[in-house]
Amino acid sequence: MARNGIHHVTAIAGNARRNLDFYTRILGLRLVKKTVNFDDPGAYHFYYGDEAGSPGTILTFFPWEDAAPGRAGAGELQETVFRVPEGAIGFWATRLADYGAQRSTRFGEAMLSFRDPDGMRLAIVGLPGIEAEPAWTTADVTAENAIRGFHSVGLTLNGTQATGDILEDVFGFREVGREGDVTRYAVEGTSPGGIVDLRAVAGALPARLGRGSVHHLAFRAADDAAEMEMVRKLATEHGLRTTEQRNRDYFRSVYFREPGHVLFEIATDIPGFAVDEPADRLGGALKLPAFLEGHRQQIEAALPALA
Repeated sequence: MARNGIHHVTAIAGNARRNLDFYTRILGLRLVKKTVNFDDPGAYHFYYGDEAGSPGTILTFFPWEDAAPGRAGAGELQETVFRVPEGAIGFWATRLADYGAQRSTRFGEAMLSFRDPDGMRLAIVGLPGIEAEPAWTTADVTAENAIRGFHSVGLTLNGTQATGDILEDVFGFREVGREGDVTRYAVEGTSPGGIVDLRAVAGALPARLGRGSVHHLAFRAADDAAEMEMVRKLATEHGLRTTEQRNRDYFRSVYFREPGHVLFEIATDIPGFAVDEPADRLGGALKLPAFLEGHRQQIEAALPALA
């Protein structure tokens, strides 16, 4: 059985400078790639993650200044959850007080829920035994408190069974627990990014995509062959067709709507973010795909200033 955790989460933001400040300064993530939306090169595409932009740590944004706010509802990824050492929860409760931080417990784990400046729902879970894991650090967010990639994502759906079947059959997850209306699926031995929570909300209005909402959720495939096997299984065993493979420079992807209407992506682990700039300078320069390089001057003039 294939075992594939989360590759990345892509969301919609408003002001680009504000988004960059929150995720690099407040949350202490590394900007691992600064590029543009390949389908809308007048907008940035920011990738945040650990030092290398490892799968399971990558949160990306399309900052569209004039985007209307999204509306929460069924058929969306409604919560993106990071993992930190257990002893760091107090640090983050203080640091995120201005962002509505609220303490709770879920599946026996200490949790801190908050929102980013665009209203995106985020959370942090404190876990024992991860202190020695590699961490990207800043002057304000030191190693003992730093984020270690994703803990989980939470999907809100009118019904969860068909989505759960795909998580198990195609991506190698298995059901590991239930709490209230939430069913938890996990991939054994995959960390970070090894948990998906499905929340059942029968009869809820559909979500509306916008500022502060998640555009899509990407799962990992080791390489092209692994990705194509998942594509085959989706078609033959679940009746779901994907898009053709698309080259995103740092991974190669296919997309499909899962039964609960969330947009899923399958993204290869290869080639990674160091393919077009040195690992020690990731995120330093605006990188463009080859088909847009000839328009660099016009693109740079249209993009909003970040300083």
